[in-house]
Amino acid sequence: MISAMDEDGDDDRVFKALADPTRRHLLDRLFERGGRSLTELESELRMTRFGVMKHLRVLEEAGLVVARRSGREKLHYLNAVPIRLIHDRWIDKYTEPRVAALSDLKSRLEEQP
Repeated sequence: MISAMDEDGDDDRVFKALADPTRRHLLDRLFERGGRSLTELESELRMTRFGVMKHLRVLEEAGLVVARRSGREKLHYLNAVPIRLIHDRWIDKYTEPRVAALSDLKSRLEEQP
């Protein structure tokens, strides 16, 4: 059984990872095409290889990036599941009442002559 503290800790790591524009850029690149090497990701940023590695480590710790070895290369892939879990927990519950109200309004307006 997962406790609320475990969920909050996972959410905190994801929010921390998403708070940085460089990490969001890396996620965008991995969304476009997974299986990118550190060299490829590094070539798109104006920072050192070590800096990119630190950002990737934060993303991996948050579960947003998964790395797999392919020969001598380490390829990075986006894992969107943690983002979806945050969406379901924090966004869905706040938007659902509004969507239901709009649906009800649409139905009422369609019923009127």
